[in-house]
Amino acid sequence: MRPLILGVFAALFFASTFVLNEAMHIGGGHWAYSASLRFLFMIPLLVLVVAIRGGLGRVRKELASDPVPWLVWGTVGFGLFYVPICIAAVEAPPWLIAGTWQVTILAGALLSPLFKRADGMREQIPWTALRFSGIILFGVVLMQVEFLQTFEPRFLLIGVLPVLVAAFAYPLGNRKMMAHTDLDVFERILGMCVGSLPVWILLFGYGLTTGVPSGAQLSQTLLVALLSGVIATVEATQALEVLFALVGEILILQAGLPSGLSFLGIGIVMLGVTLHSRASLKVMESSVTIDRYGKEG
Repeated sequence: MRPLILGVFAALFFASTFVLNEAMHIGGGHWAYSASLRFLFMIPLLVLVVAIRGGLGRVRKELASDPVPWLVWGTVGFGLFYVPICIAAVEAPPWLIAGTWQVTILAGALLSPLFKRADGMREQIPWTALRFSGIILFGVVLMQVEFLQTFEPRFLLIGVLPVLVAAFAYPLGNRKMMAHTDLDVFERILGMCVGSLPVWILLFGYGLTTGVPSGAQLSQTLLVALLSGVIATVEATQALEVLFALVGEILILQAGLPSGLSFLGIGIVMLGVTLHSRASLKVMESSVTIDRYGKEG
């Protein structure tokens, strides 16, 4: 029960990203600040957390001994993840971004052959768990229909494709660093934040060409950094992210309800994510059984 409760809260905090990014856009905040300030705020917060946990020396040692992987995969896992998410907020509502983001489940599985198992063999695509991915994709397509009825290339290029890029970049960067280091989750996230720091400095500089960030945007990006970047570090109950993003948009941004077809798409996405998660859990349990007893069952 405790992991489930933690997962629900993690999904709630992660969903706050989509709602707050939209709030910043509506308030006139530039997407470059929405992206860069989150990670610039996250670094001191994580330094404090990791220092309290006694891991700051380990992170410093890892970064100093082999900085290139942290630069590369930090940029991929965080830079190519969050910059597109913030760009998409210019065009798409939070619930649609959160729904499209669920494609990351499919992306993570398809990326499996890029990684090696402990025995040195390439991982296999988990086709058993992926049999529900078609449900997720169908739901995502339904969610896009009301926007595509008045199709504009701008919506596809800015509101949808960036989220798909983010959905692949996030698991790729994170899994590469998980394979590279044995640091715990807070230490690894701090290392990746530091590795991606050049991206955020350059992006902040670009933001300055448009004016300085408002006080509201500063406080909102700090909130995103705290809730989504630091607190939501446990595994989220991912199917709830779409629902939380929708509720947040309605309550906080006073947005209208999506169409009935979009609601159907949201429900199908949540169903697909839930079924996929259950199938993945069964695969993991079977693997543990095989490891322990040398046979299945």
